[in-house]
Amino acid sequence: MNNTQLLKMSSGQGFIAALDQSGGSTPKALKLYGIEELEYNNSSEMYNLIHEMRTRIIKSSAFNSKRILAAILFENTMLRQIDGLPTAIYLWEKLQIVPFLKIDKGLCSSENQVQLLKPISDLETSLKLAKENKIFGTKMRSVINGANNIGIKDLVDQQFDIGEEILSHGLVPIIEPEVDITIPDKKEAEDYLYDNIKRRLDRIEPSKKVMLKLSLPEHDNFYEPLTQHPNILRIVALSGGFEKKIAVDRLRQNNKMIASFSRALTEGLKSSSPEKEFEEQLDQTIQSIFEASLT
Repeated sequence: MNNTQLLKMSSGQGFIAALDQSGGSTPKALKLYGIEELEYNNSSEMYNLIHEMRTRIIKSSAFNSKRILAAILFENTMLRQIDGLPTAIYLWEKLQIVPFLKIDKGLCSSENQVQLLKPISDLETSLKLAKENKIFGTKMRSVINGANNIGIKDLVDQQFDIGEEILSHGLVPIIEPEVDITIPDKKEAEDYLYDNIKRRLDRIEPSKKVMLKLSLPEHDNFYEPLTQHPNILRIVALSGGFEKKIAVDRLRQNNKMIASFSRALTEGLKSSSPEKEFEEQLDQTIQSIFEASLT
């Protein structure tokens, strides 16, 4: 593990840029950017367009290590290049922004009101590629659709079982059990989630560190006690579909949580925007998310 990256992630001021939309979510991301599905013919063209979008964001003067600690990449993005360097290596060597890799393969259908991770059959290969690309850690997302303790226990156990395998390879897992922000029993689901996370954290050997990526909670500072757990490196918040302003306002109310926003980060950016307008929009967004992430 890179000690410089570890220090940055444990105590640095800033947030994590989530640039990890994969096959299923890329068309929506492109549409919000102003590129309709009719404008590309196949997945290859689609991935070319999303990489152009991400390159434009990453190469912007607004996208810098003074405000951004890290960025999460989809494997397709990690394997592509920016200015002749693999994307993750560009992030670290040129910008001093810590790269993470999204490793999950999507979600299973809902059972016991949760969507578990699909099997990650090529996990070993992905982790080997990650280390070759100076990746610091990984991210995997599953979803909670209701306050069902059986389902939430299964979901947390799956996340931590895979997380422990990732730890054994010298990488830091971001464990992301997203609670759907629209469900009526969100607070009860968060209660079950908290207890199950604490149960599994207590089983990890003290020298190992994990990160949590969690939906912004119903009660402010609900997850703050977990930041004191010896196995927690950082707790980050996902925007979960909230508009940027709402996500930023809610994040401000939660001490010791920093942002790891995806849609909120790129909100308002358009492929057709002139460079000056694009830069100003991105700079304003990054500044607002940065300020809300200050701890």
